[in-house]
Amino acid sequence: MHTLKRIKRLIFNTIFKGMSRVCDLTGKMAMSGFNVSHSNVKTKRKFYPNLQLQKFYIPEEDRWITLKVSTSAIKTINKIGISEAINRFMKKGFL
Repeated sequence: MHTLKRIKRLIFNTIFKGMSRVCDLTGKMAMSGFNVSHSNVKTKRKFYPNLQLQKFYIPEEDRWITLKVSTSAIKTINKIGISEAINRFMKKGFL
């Protein structure tokens, strides 16, 4: 019983905690900065992008894809469509 718990925990950690925090389309990733107190003492911290797992339907290929995208990328996809967004990000060199 104990080894089963250990295996489940290992699988959970490798799948969910081991995933990188990088947007699949825009390439946004964590930035480093400081927490600044009232007395101006600075401690290191990270600013993470707002990433969401989102499923998109591509009608040209007749299939669904799951991407980890930032909310700004979701807004862009809603505005211009998934196919055009993928083409645009490929031209910019993010994909």
